[in-house]
Amino acid sequence: MIKTLHVKTAHFFIFSFIVLCLSACASSPTGRSQLILVSDAQMDQMGRDAFADMKQSETPQKSGRNITYVRCIADAILRSDNRDPNAWEVQVFDNQTPNAFALPGKKIGVHVGMIKLAKTADQLAAVIGHEIGHVDARHGAERASLSMTSQLAQQVTAVALNGQAYQGEALAALGLGAQYGLLLPFSRTHESEADTIGLYLMAKAGFNPNEAVTLWQTMKQASGGKAPPEFMSTHPSNDTRIKDIRADLSQVMPIYRKAKTNAKNPGCKRPNL
Repeated sequence: MIKTLHVKTAHFFIFSFIVLCLSACASSPTGRSQLILVSDAQMDQMGRDAFADMKQSETPQKSGRNITYVRCIADAILRSDNRDPNAWEVQVFDNQTPNAFALPGKKIGVHVGMIKLAKTADQLAAVIGHEIGHVDARHGAERASLSMTSQLAQQVTAVALNGQAYQGEALAALGLGAQYGLLLPFSRTHESEADTIGLYLMAKAGFNPNEAVTLWQTMKQASGGKAPPEFMSTHPSNDTRIKDIRADLSQVMPIYRKAKTNAKNPGCKRPNL
């Protein structure tokens, strides 16, 4: 009797899960199918809250050439895509790690370490375009949704296997499968998709997409061969990323040339660091 109840409960969870997934189908800017269970309003609030926390834990630069430089690049990308740059908050953080990010809620952050690593405005435009690409493709909402479905799957398994031998081993295997079989590969998909969107955005703004290849070659050198195996990483390997970006160049270089023909030159001057 107890076993029958467990099976019925598992079936109910599975049915509810299927209905939920069918009602949450979406498409990314590249046409990829997505599962989105979190609203844009929720993600925007989470992004604003996270950015406010960062400004408390990190040290934002109040003024100076770094902010002028990053703002110049970000504004050019946003304006060329018919967005209001004034609606976006852009901060430079006094942090030496080579990092940058964009968050739902129209937030962009760049570390001083990334300004140092990216030797040209075109290279930093590749980074900022990539990060905006994550926001445009709603990757944060998709990652949150995938995590929710993974947790639900484990709950269903726990109900179905309750009282049976090997329950712990099955749950551990399912968790491992979710980590390496679903969540990480999707994260690599997100990174590659953000690269594609970022190339389009930077080209449209008049930044040279070829410099994205140079940037990732520099990132490869900076990693010193310490990156984890690709199947255990949330990012594609540097070699994979460079290969994929080169494959996309034929699509975005005409956009870049058209922007240059239209005298679109952002003219952002990199500070001497």
